[in-house]
Amino acid sequence: MYEALFYTQEDKGLRCTLCSHHCLIASGRRGLCAVRENQGGKLYSLVYGKVAAEAVDPVEKKPLYHFMPGSRTWSIATQGCNFRCGHCQNFSLSQLTKAQLPAGRQRSPQEVVAMAQAAGCASISYTYSEPTIFFEFAEDCALAAKEKGLANIFVSNGYMSELAVERAAGSGKWLDAANIDIKAFSEQFYREICGAKLAPVLETVQRLHALGVWLEITTLIIPGLNDSEGEIQDLAAFIAGISPDIPWHLSAFHPAYKLTDAPRTPPATLLRAREIGLSAGLHYVYLGNVQLPGANDTICPGCGAVCISRQGGQTRIPQSADLRCPVCRKKLAGMGVVKQLW
Repeated sequence: MYEALFYTQEDKGLRCTLCSHHCLIASGRRGLCAVRENQGGKLYSLVYGKVAAEAVDPVEKKPLYHFMPGSRTWSIATQGCNFRCGHCQNFSLSQLTKAQLPAGRQRSPQEVVAMAQAAGCASISYTYSEPTIFFEFAEDCALAAKEKGLANIFVSNGYMSELAVERAAGSGKWLDAANIDIKAFSEQFYREICGAKLAPVLETVQRLHALGVWLEITTLIIPGLNDSEGEIQDLAAFIAGISPDIPWHLSAFHPAYKLTDAPRTPPATLLRAREIGLSAGLHYVYLGNVQLPGANDTICPGCGAVCISRQGGQTRIPQSADLRCPVCRKKLAGMGVVKQLW
């Protein structure tokens, strides 16, 4: 166990201030995430160092298409999550009950960094479940990674508290990039499907961008739940209002976990959603979980040339190390040095 960073004492228990649920946790009880427990008037993380999943991934798998494109990232996760999404694709990892003890291989931050280096990774991604709930371990890994020249990535639902965002990206400055999953643009969807609220997620996106974290957004389009043109237009306008250079990844849904009665997302729905995103002024809109020609290519917003080609898990990048269009030399949005060249 490891004492938590974010909590305050109250008359009826401990108030966890790590995420936007702000759970009030009585003695001997856990928060909604099931991995933070009040023991004797102190709040502890039950997952510090308990790595339940670890693997080498292309950074594009996160997905991050404009952060160190072509590079590899060392991905780690613990068990637990602060959402209860009915369509979770990693439910065996994320949906821990309060009666279960978290499992995982015991790793030190130094071991995680050494494994990332040995695998030839340029970054460490805190992913698969929800990195917010293993914040203390992620921070220690991230600081050790920085010492070795590795970048740090969160793949998150965006439910971090303002305190956590500030520590990671403000005063701490150890978080370099994030893909935030904006699951819908509806409070009803968040309440009924995720057990959460939309507004805190939008606030996190705004804060991370303001603090200089490279940001990309993912939205899983679920027929009948978040696929109306009006909702997609509103979400596209929100992202474009922060910056037209934020990449937006629109992914196809397939039945999973408890949400098995919704159909798969038709390709036509994704294509229309991309049109809406581009019409809203976004420069980079991608389609995931579907095989469509050019769906994941990076197109120059200046001249329309294909700058980065992606197909079948392969990323093809022109001979340029500065993320510029190979035709008109316009600077593309992004961060990090290109790692894989034609």
